[in-house]
Amino acid sequence: MSRTFPLERVRNIGIIAHIDAGKTTTTERFLFYTGRTYKIGEVDDGTTVMDWMEQERERGITITAAATTCHWRDCRINIIDTPGHVDFTAEVERSLRVLDGGVVVLDAVAGVEAQSETVWRQADKYKVPRICFINKMDRVGADFERTLHMIEERLRAKAVPVQLPIGRESQFQGAVDL
Repeated sequence: MSRTFPLERVRNIGIIAHIDAGKTTTTERFLFYTGRTYKIGEVDDGTTVMDWMEQERERGITITAAATTCHWRDCRINIIDTPGHVDFTAEVERSLRVLDGGVVVLDAVAGVEAQSETVWRQADKYKVPRICFINKMDRVGADFERTLHMIEERLRAKAVPVQLPIGRESQFQGAVDL
């Protein structure tokens, strides 16, 4: 993957959120769908690219921020998958300093959780622009509208959907672009 890219075509993107929101799983999908990996790694199986430490694979959590690169269209995207556990908040803060943008992954069942608020404030501190990704729409109790409301109430951010889910819980079929 040794390509030379002009700086204006390079993006440093962080995946940030509360523990178990699906950050590593989301990152694994980025890698697969951009052609960086040939199969999707699963946290539960210990087969993810991003959780490389033995302790991370055993516990099923990210402990250290992990960086990787993929390409999409004419851009090089450097992705940093950050830990979500409160004990590793300093690791998230170190990562935020180099980001051009962040993807905040939110669990559609739990909504905005305490650590989501913490990393949101950290991103505010470093003026990192963010987009929210509402994950786990296929889970029992998933509620897209409630999560949007929580973004506005707890994060004090204007939630502007760019996609809407098609169904929810066992009826979830995907998303439609607006």
